[in-house]
Amino acid sequence: MKKLGKIKILAIAAVSALALSVPIVLAQTTGTNQNKQATRGERGKRHGNRWGGHGEGMRGMMFRGLNLTDDQKSKIKQISQSFRERTQPLRQELRTKRQALRQTGAGGTFDEALATQKLTETAGLEAKLMGEQFKMRQEMLSVLTPEQKTQLEQKRAEFKARGAERRGRKGE
Repeated sequence: MKKLGKIKILAIAAVSALALSVPIVLAQTTGTNQNKQATRGERGKRHGNRWGGHGEGMRGMMFRGLNLTDDQKSKIKQISQSFRERTQPLRQELRTKRQALRQTGAGGTFDEALATQKLTETAGLEAKLMGEQFKMRQEMLSVLTPEQKTQLEQKRAEFKARGAERRGRKGE
């Protein structure tokens, strides 16, 4: 059971890393003015409804306000596209493994050994994907100037502080 707990923690960490890296991947697209003019539903459809049709969602928030040059935006877009192409087979395999994991509980029976095996397989793939996400993030950071990196760190600290404040209010 202790091993299953570690796998769950790894899976949660992988999902969290994915959620945090998605804004990086989709940062600073060229169609910003078009997105502002589109309705929420249209933006959600155009971006695969990734965030439940809430428009831009978190896209671009990481680099927003850093005054990226057109060259920087282009490089970040290239890095993002390369990441998507490089990880597409891995993401497809992960999707397949997750489907197999969901099927272990189908039919009203639960095979804990099989579920543990599937979680272990999934965790390995998620770890590989996290490594690729980290690599992509480092590539994107290399595009920024030292001043932009400082601004980004300040934004990250503010974001963490707001999150801690929200969590503190929920506990009351």
